[in-house]
Amino acid sequence: MTHSTKSQGYKALGIASLLLLASSPLHASSWPDKPVTLVVPWGAGGGTDATARMISTLLEESLGVPVPVVNRTGGSGVIGHSAIANATPDGYTIGIATLEIGGMHYQGLTDITYQDYSPIGLYNADPVAIFVSSRSGYDSIDDLLKAIRSSGHREFKASGSAQGGVNHIAEAGMLLASDIPADKVAWVPSEGAAPGLQDLAAGGVDFAAASMPEARALMDAGLIKPLVILNTERSSNAPDLPTFEEATGNEWSFGSWRGLVGPADVDEEIISTLQEHMSAIVNDPTYLEFMNNRGYATLWLEGDEFMDFMQSSDQRIGATLKSLGIVE
Repeated sequence: MTHSTKSQGYKALGIASLLLLASSPLHASSWPDKPVTLVVPWGAGGGTDATARMISTLLEESLGVPVPVVNRTGGSGVIGHSAIANATPDGYTIGIATLEIGGMHYQGLTDITYQDYSPIGLYNADPVAIFVSSRSGYDSIDDLLKAIRSSGHREFKASGSAQGGVNHIAEAGMLLASDIPADKVAWVPSEGAAPGLQDLAAGGVDFAAASMPEARALMDAGLIKPLVILNTERSSNAPDLPTFEEATGNEWSFGSWRGLVGPADVDEEIISTLQEHMSAIVNDPTYLEFMNNRGYATLWLEGDEFMDFMQSSDQRIGATLKSLGIVE
């Protein structure tokens, strides 16, 4: 072999080695070297947006690159969740998945399910509460349910999420548990809890379903008040608020959850790196103070545990939607 031939051979071997290195998991060790976009499927002002912005701030400090939050609203959560699932799986687009990913595909709004994501970690789960305007004459959930029973069909209006979203399922399940047809109350869809609660405060609907943290600002302003929490036990942040079972004798509980995900097939080393950073963030005093002051429950389930949680949530939502007659 001539010197020239050897040189060409070494050059080809070098190029092949570089290509192999670039396609191997080791290439993930350079991540991140540019901004990491955090997609939020719901509007500004809601609980998902608020928690995402806190996580974004702390991730920027931890990763050393900008982590801009992008609100991709619309389609009852489909647009934002699709933006995450359909992103290039290079770790530079991640997002917040919410309980609604379990309802959208059952309703035929999208083919996307929890299986279309790389699970990073579940960081929050909160029960739903029922709210009325502070100007209303309802002082208990029994007062409200009695008024609904005696009202005309769809005379009462409620809001707090998209059609088939967490707060709609919570509200419909409460009605069914009270022997009231779920469709007797007209559900007014909203892109997240914040606009639904604002509609309640403005008098556009008669009651709303949302988590306590999501309603905190309007409660503090004296515009709305909670009547009951749809949980098996009282909230430590609202110990005087009765559970639905305590108040009515009927059993029904339901709540929202939020977790950090990437599109399917993100390199495992990148996911592991994000999990390491998030494991530190969920124990950061700044994060804990933010979550506790606003009443958001804190927990951390990562990887397979989070995937199992999403699967269980998906199955429960499907069964609930079918029992409510929202889907066949």
